[in-house]
Formats: sequence, structure tokens, C-alpha cells
Amino acid sequence: MHRDSDRHKLFSRRAAILAGGKALLLSTLIGRMYYLQVLEARRYKTLADENRISLRLLPPPRGRIADRFGQLLAVNQQNYQVVLISEDVQEKRRSLEETLDLLKNIIHISPKERQRILREVRRRRGFVPVTVRENLNWEEVARIEVNAPDLPGINIDVGQSRFYPHAEVMAHVLGYVAAVSEGEQSGDPLLELPGFRIGKAGVEKVYDLALRGKGGSLQVEVNAIGRVIQEIMRQEGLPGAEIRLTVDLELQKLATRRLDGESGAVVVLDISNGDILAMTSSPSFDPNAFNKGLSTAEWKALVSDNRAPLINKAIAGQYAPGSTFKMVVALAALEKGIITPSTKVFCNGSVKLGNAEFHCWKKGGHGAMDLKDAITQSCDVYFYETSRRTGIDRIVAMALRLGFGMPLGFELPGEGGGLMPTRDWKQATLGQPWQQGETLLAGIGQGYLLATPLQLAVMAARLIKGDNVVPRLTRRIESEEWGMEEEDSEFASLGLNPQHLELVRNSMAAVVNDPFGTARKARIKQPGFEMGGKTGTSQVRRISKAEREQGVRKNEELEWRLRDHALFVGFAPLDEPRYAVAVVVEHGGSGSKAAAPIARDMLLEAQRRRSGAPPAPKQVADRLSAPESAVDGRDLRRENG
Repeated sequence: MHRDSDRHKLFSRRAAILAGGKALLLSTLIGRMYYLQVLEARRYKTLADENRISLRLLPPPRGRIADRFGQLLAVNQQNYQVVLISEDVQEKRRSLEETLDLLKNIIHISPKERQRILREVRRRRGFVPVTVRENLNWEEVARIEVNAPDLPGINIDVGQSRFYPHAEVMAHVLGYVAAVSEGEQSGDPLLELPGFRIGKAGVEKVYDLALRGKGGSLQVEVNAIGRVIQEIMRQEGLPGAEIRLTVDLELQKLATRRLDGESGAVVVLDISNGDILAMTSSPSFDPNAFNKGLSTAEWKALVSDNRAPLINKAIAGQYAPGSTFKMVVALAALEKGIITPSTKVFCNGSVKLGNAEFHCWKKGGHGAMDLKDAITQSCDVYFYETSRRTGIDRIVAMALRLGFGMPLGFELPGEGGGLMPTRDWKQATLGQPWQQGETLLAGIGQGYLLATPLQLAVMAARLIKGDNVVPRLTRRIESEEWGMEEEDSEFASLGLNPQHLELVRNSMAAVVNDPFGTARKARIKQPGFEMGGKTGTSQVRRISKAEREQGVRKNEELEWRLRDHALFVGFAPLDEPRYAVAVVVEHGGSGSKAAAPIARDMLLEAQRRRSGAPPAPKQVADRLSAPESAVDGRDLRRENG
């Protein structure tokens, strides 16, 4: 009996402990449920929604680029893509290979593209689209849609793609866009979007952030495996800024036509505000090809072309300026009182310095020359002597003021600084002291001296206006975030003597309009539109004494790469100068024959467009653009040394 009582007490105690434990567990469970379902309800609802709702980034439309009058230069167009959804193919009991074989009969699919498609299909879930091809034309889209019943899993998708309607005409100014490389990832989520493009060169690169815009967002409901069930909310992004350039598209087209078949550059500048009205480099390339993707063969063809179509020669090409540099020497000598307008130098065809002989382009010499005559007829002996008296240090100081020897801080990437050689530069670079003969060579724009076409145009603008003209390419940026309006610039004075500048301008006017001027055949004949300028011909090789004695061969008789570069700088109109121009034709032979006619056409059209006059009739334009013969052999000149 006693045992039964003890056993009963023990059982009751254990039951109480068990019941208490159950009550404790139940209380804990209820408390946990209360915590989760009441206290933390909002948090877990958010987490559940995050699993159910997928937030996706929408790429914004890239900003447009236009010329000074609003003509569109870079736009976005519909990009038709054909995509493949593998699970839709399998539902119709088709194999991927069979489907691709059918599609191959409609659009071209290379073996390499086929391998890429199959590889991406294996990596992705069955419902995720895989891009088969982009940039389909309308005919290809129509063929695919007509055959859609026989192509399960094949769909047409529409996106946006960058398009340059004027392609080669604006290629070096605008640049191009291309896919983002791994090294260009900066943490911006937009850069991680498939197919997103960024600026790689030109204006597209400089203003990429402004053109890129702000991404939008898309909320979609997805199931447990990530399939989209429905779209919940869409918020469009902020389009990229619209950029208005200073370029005049019609002038740009004219420059492109006039350089067709040549290798070189043209720059037209508005002297009053520094606006770049035309900047052309030839040969050019199609920037649309970079957006679509270049083949290996296309890329090799571009980089192996000895005329360098990918280089913007207007800002990166560096050439000896030849006789176009003679105005710099003249201003340096005038400012220091080394010469006066009436100072005469006798030219008998050459000048000796020690054992070296420096030749004038005119074998028999020009006779007695003052400064205006020397610029008009481009007498080398006059400038040999003037540079010898002036000295390289003074010439360098004037050249720097006029824009030589360093980058101008231009907006486009890749600007070259040229080279204005000094005593210190030669000692540091070559470990040799400066020689007086090198000063003579610099006096006619040869030797170590180098300049870009942009620097030549700026030099012309500065010596015509007398101010520190700075070139610009952008007039306006239009957007909520990047708003910018360029106003006409007020340039500081260079402090040059107005009488000296007038003398140089009158001399340049005589180069084109005087009967003995080296560019008379290229003059503008319409009253009120006349121009002034200076020819230049720079050697690319040294002419030996033996060659000179035998008679130097004409440029037309030499290989293209051995011919002289042809240059011309000019301004118009004569009474109130507004425009400056620089033309470089690589291996063009003669400045007056190859470069001056191009400059004439550019200055004439710039004035016509400003005055509202109609463009020249086609037959007149063709006649103006035709090659012209020399005047008394003056356009066959060479600057030697």
C-alpha cells in the first residue's frame, strides 16, 4: 500500500513536470507566433513581397546630339532583336539544333554565333530569353514573323540602338558607343545591364554621363522559380541630355566632299567666339559599325590602313607647318624691332651658314624683298635671315602666344600639343646644344617644329583678331540635371601692335589676291567675299645635294608617302574678318594647288550661309573644286633646308 502511494506521487510529480514543460513550450510557441505574426508582421510581409516582387532597372534613352541649327547627328532608333526561349522549343518537342537550322534558312547565323547561342542556353533557365541576333532589318523581321508558326520559341523583341545618320561625315567629332568592358565598370548599375552602351570616343565619350541619363525601374511579380507573372509598376527613367554642338552640318558635309580621296583635315573657326563650324578628318569610318560590333577582318582593315582612318587628324595629326609659320616669325621680329615693314633682304636663291646652304623654293631667287613681298611670294631667304636676327627664343615666345607648342585644352580627347622646339628641349631630349641652322629651319616652319590643324586655325584666328581666341565645340546642354548654355566669349587681348597685325593681314590678302601671290588661282572672285591666307608646303624627307643638282622631281612623280604635305591657313572676308580656316592635305604636294582651293570653298560657303545667299550651283561648285594649274610655277614650290 505504501509502495502504491509512493508510485502514485512519483507519477503525479512527473505528470506535473511534463505538463509544465508542455505549457512552457506552448507558451514559447504562442509567444513566438505572436512575435512573428504581430510584432514582426510588417517586416516579414516586406520580405515576402521582396521574394514575390522583382525590381528591375530600365535603361534610359540616350541623349541626342545636334548641330548648331538643330540638325540631328546622333539619335536612337528601334533595334529589332530575335530571341530564343528554350522551354518553348521543348514544349513543341523540337530540339534547339533543329530550331536553329530552320532559323538559319531565314537569317544568317554563323557557326560562331550558333555556338554562343547554345552556350548561353545551357547557362540560363529555360524561360530566360537568349539573344540570337540584333539590328535586324525590316525584311528580316517580316520573314521571321511570317514563319513564326514553324519557329516555336523564336520571338522578336524591340529595343533601342544608337544611330548616326551622317556616319562618316561626323565620325571623328561624335565618336561612337560600344559595349561596356570589365575595366569600365564603375559601380553604376546601368553599366551592368546586358547590351548597355557607353561613349568610347569623341563627344560621346566626353559627355557620356550627361548623355547616359538616369535609369528607370520596373516591378514585376514572379513565382518561386523566377518566372514573371505580371507587371506591377513601371517608372520610366530620365532621358539623357540633348547636346547642341557649334558645328554646321552643311559646312561639315562640304569639307568631307572636298577631302574625298585625300588624307588630311579641315578646321573652320568663327573668329568672334571660337565656335568650331567644321572639323573634318579624312579618311573617316562608320561609327555605326562599332555599335553593332566589328568583325575581326573589319577591325584589322581599319587599324592597318596607312591613312589612319581612326585618328582625328584635325586635333591629333601633327605636321611641320611650313610657310604658314612665317607670320609668327614676322610678328616676333616686328615686336622686338628686329625688322620694320620696309626692311629689305636680297634673295638670290639660297643663303650660306658655315658649310651649310639653305635654299629658297625659287631657284633663281626673288631679288630684293620687304616683309609684305616676302609673305606674298613666300620667300624663304627673307625668313632665313629674319629668323637668324630674331633668334629662336623670341620666335618661341610669339609662337606660344599664338597657340603653338602645347594642347589648347580642346574638349575632344586625344588632342596633340604639337612641338615648339627650344634650347632646353633639345638638350633634354637629344643631349645636344641648339644650332643656329635649326633657327633658320624654324623660320620657315620646318625642322623639329610640329603643329596640329586645330592649332593652325587658332593661330590664324588670333593674328587676325589680335585676341586670345579659344576654340569650343559645345553650344548648349539641355537637361534637368546638366543644363548649360554657352555665351559668346570675351577673349583677352594678346597685346600685339595693331599696326603689325594689319601689316600681316594685308600681306595674307596679297598672297591670294596679288598677281604675284602664291595662291592667286584659289582666290574668291565674288565681291565682298574675298579672302586672305598663306600657303605652306612641308617636306617629309630630306632632299640630298645630288638630287638637287639633278633636278628635284615633281611630287606627282614620287610615291604618295614621299610627297610633301600641302597646307593653307586663311580668313574671310577681308573687310571684317569673321572666319578662319586651316587645311592640311597629307602628301598633297603643293599648298596652293591642293589645300588653298579647299580653304576657298569652305570660306565662301561659310560666308554664303551667314549672309543667307543661296549655295553655289552645282556646276559652279564643281568648277571651283577642280584642280588648277600653277601660276608661273609658284604652286610647285618646295621649302628646303
